[in-house]
Amino acid sequence: MSKKTGPDGGPDAGQKPGLLASLQGYVADRSRRSRARLLFQTLAPQDDARVLDLGGGRGLHAARYYGRLTNVWIGDHSRQSLERANRDFGYRTILLEGTTTLPLDDNAFDIIFCSSVIEHVTGPKHEALALFKTDGARFAAEAYSYQKRFADEIRRCATQYFVQTPYRYFPIEVHCWIPLVSLLPTHWQWRVIDLFNKFWPRKQMSPDWALLNERQMRELFPDGEIHREKFLIFTKSLIAVRRGRPVPVATTEHARNASSGP
Repeated sequence: MSKKTGPDGGPDAGQKPGLLASLQGYVADRSRRSRARLLFQTLAPQDDARVLDLGGGRGLHAARYYGRLTNVWIGDHSRQSLERANRDFGYRTILLEGTTTLPLDDNAFDIIFCSSVIEHVTGPKHEALALFKTDGARFAAEAYSYQKRFADEIRRCATQYFVQTPYRYFPIEVHCWIPLVSLLPTHWQWRVIDLFNKFWPRKQMSPDWALLNERQMRELFPDGEIHREKFLIFTKSLIAVRRGRPVPVATTEHARNASSGP
C-alpha cells in the first residue's frame, strides 16, 4: 500500500507535463500543507510521538510536511521504497506484506497517518482491476469489505489516527481527472476512462480505486471525527481523526521484527 499518484501524487508515467499537471501539483501541495496543519492542531503530537506513515513510500511526504517529528516510521509494501526512506531520511521502516492486516501489536503507535491509501485497498490487484472493469456492483461490495478490515487495523494499532481519502462526489475524479465519472458504476467508469485515454492528458490503465462518501467514512471510523477538506466550495477529501491521550508507547518486539531498516 503505497501512496498513489492522483489526488496528492506528482506526475506519473500516464501523465503528460503541462498546465494541468502544474495546476494539480499546486493544488496537491496546498492540500498537503493544510492537512499537516490540521494534524498538528487536532492531535497536537509531541515531537517524539511515535508516528506511522502508512503507505508512506520513500518518505518524501513525511520529510517535507512533518519534518519536526523525530520518531516517524514508514510502512509500505515496497521494500525498495522503504530502503530509500531509511537511506535518505533515516526513517525506521515496516514492510507490509498483507492487504489489510498490519504486523503490529495493539496501540503500537501514538498516531497512524494514512493519506490517499484506503481508496486503493480493494483486494488483490489483478482481481480488483478485473472487477473494476467488468462488474461495478461486485467490485464495490468486495472493495468495501477490504477497506473495513483495513480501517479496523488502523483503529487497533494506534491511540490516534489521521486518515485522508479523496471524496467520491468531488466534481473531478482525482486519479483520471475526468469530470463526474466517479458517479458511474466502475465498469462504466472504465469505458469512459478507456475512451479518454486516447486523448486525455491523464492516462489510467490500471484503475483500482473505490472512492468513499461521508456515510461510509463514518462507518469505517465510528470513533473518529470526520473533517471535510475543501477546494473552492467543494469537498475535495474526507479526513477521519481520532483524538486520544498521546501517551508514550514502547517499541514492540513485533514492530522491531517487521522493520526492514538496518
